[in-house]
Amino acid sequence: MLEFQQPWWLLLLALVPLSYWWYKRRGHRLEGVVRFSSLALFDPAAKHSGRLRAVALQLLKLLLIVLIILSLARPQLTDVMRETTVEVIDIMLVMDISSSMRAADLKPNRLEAAKREAHEFIVGRPQDRIGIVVFAAESFIQCPLTHDTNVLLNLMDQVRIVEKEHDGTAIGMAIANAVNRLRDTPAASKVMIVLSDGSNNAGELDPTTAAQLAREFDIRIYTIGAGSHGMAPYPVSDPIWGQRMVNVEVDLDEETLRQVADITGGQYFRATDQESLAEIYRQINELERTEIEVNEYLNVHELYGWLVIPASFLGLMLPALSVGIFRKSVS
Repeated sequence: MLEFQQPWWLLLLALVPLSYWWYKRRGHRLEGVVRFSSLALFDPAAKHSGRLRAVALQLLKLLLIVLIILSLARPQLTDVMRETTVEVIDIMLVMDISSSMRAADLKPNRLEAAKREAHEFIVGRPQDRIGIVVFAAESFIQCPLTHDTNVLLNLMDQVRIVEKEHDGTAIGMAIANAVNRLRDTPAASKVMIVLSDGSNNAGELDPTTAAQLAREFDIRIYTIGAGSHGMAPYPVSDPIWGQRMVNVEVDLDEETLRQVADITGGQYFRATDQESLAEIYRQINELERTEIEVNEYLNVHELYGWLVIPASFLGLMLPALSVGIFRKSVS
């Protein structure tokens, strides 16, 4: 960025066009040392050449003045260098993919609604490392911790509800799996977001014990209970009527999910519809923000030297040019 350290000198630039105007109106008449009663005796080409030389000499003088004024204003080229330090957060999204996630109280169903909001959450945190763990009767890593948002979103899109033979809800084992991925990371803050619509009915580890393990590694867990209260529409295949919706009871163990969050210093949220689920992810997004430290360095390049040198050269050359090329008398 170009700046002037003493910009008030630039006001003198207004005198440059005024001096040229004065020269054209009256000044050039004061320079003649030999006067003639008529110019008709001179060759027109010689008169034209003389005028051009006089104007050129005057423009060089004005250029010298402009260079001096700009030098006095001390032009500087300023570069602002910013060094940004961001405290990275490692986040594991732990997502239930059991058959109950087909319930349609969240549109189009619980799993697709959760994927959509997780997608927005991921896009909004490009500076953090995020991974995905999915679980039903067993849990597995869908995506390890990564900064690559595109890879993360593609793997999120591939998440599907498990087949019937793998159905179940192993919340404790899913938390333990995610803890195993987070415990040795160098991040100052480690977070887990667990979304489930059921109660722990599979696996060798109960959720509260897994939460105590997470606390030992300073991992904070936010839990989300997905599902409306009471009954929820659920798709079933009927051999006569085809696929239809039936109401099933919502089997959500809120107490356990709340305990898991409390043990690790997190929070429990209940998502009964799409709007509340979106709001929950927004709240977690705000809760897990870190401050960005920005250090600015100013790099200044003085430019007046690029003006002083040609001005000095022009100032020394003008007398020689005036007498030699322009043939002006110096008496």
